[in-house]
Amino acid sequence: MAANMENTVGRSNMLQFMKFIGQLKRVPRTGWVYRNVKKPESVSDHMYRMAMMSLTITDPTVDKDRCIKLALVHDMAECIVGDIAPPDNISKAEKHRREEEAMRHLTALLPDGLKQEIYGLWEEYESQSSSEARLVKQFDLLEMILQAHEYEELEGMPGRLQEFFDSTNGRFHHPDVLQLVGSLNEERGSRMTNVTKDSGDSQTAGGVSSQPHTTSHTS
Repeated sequence: MAANMENTVGRSNMLQFMKFIGQLKRVPRTGWVYRNVKKPESVSDHMYRMAMMSLTITDPTVDKDRCIKLALVHDMAECIVGDIAPPDNISKAEKHRREEEAMRHLTALLPDGLKQEIYGLWEEYESQSSSEARLVKQFDLLEMILQAHEYEELEGMPGRLQEFFDSTNGRFHHPDVLQLVGSLNEERGSRMTNVTKDSGDSQTAGGVSSQPHTTSHTS
């Protein structure tokens, strides 16, 4: 009887845990919200591509499985506390306190082995105490600027989200990540050059046209 009760409680707790995790699909990434991006990605979207970056890393010295786990766990607390961003004016210490409390609540729903593993992974990422955690942090930043570039393309406004790129200056170190960043910057630079050229051509054409010329400007 006691064993059956324990199993029932365990299943109920796991269901509640999965429902909490499901909330990540409905928590928007705050940075995009503040910049008025239409249909901003969710925290879950962000973590999925980070996990794929971890899976596809070519460095044989990297523990890919651990990187994938770190990517999937690192923002888990946001299903309770939300995505706290710098403009929220919440100190790093307070942010950590809230997220730590959320992680303790979440992992308390899990069996002991999983509880310790998932909480340990979160702590490892927070403290940046391993080479895998430091690499996944670079994936976190890479995914952010890749998403910024995609939003600029979708909006047809190259350069609008420059501050996200600026915030990553000097923070990429792994050779594989640097290669991807280089490819991204090359593609983005090309898009911006083409837009500038097209804008200049339009202004020239407007100068000789006999009809009034209007250009759409968005901030």
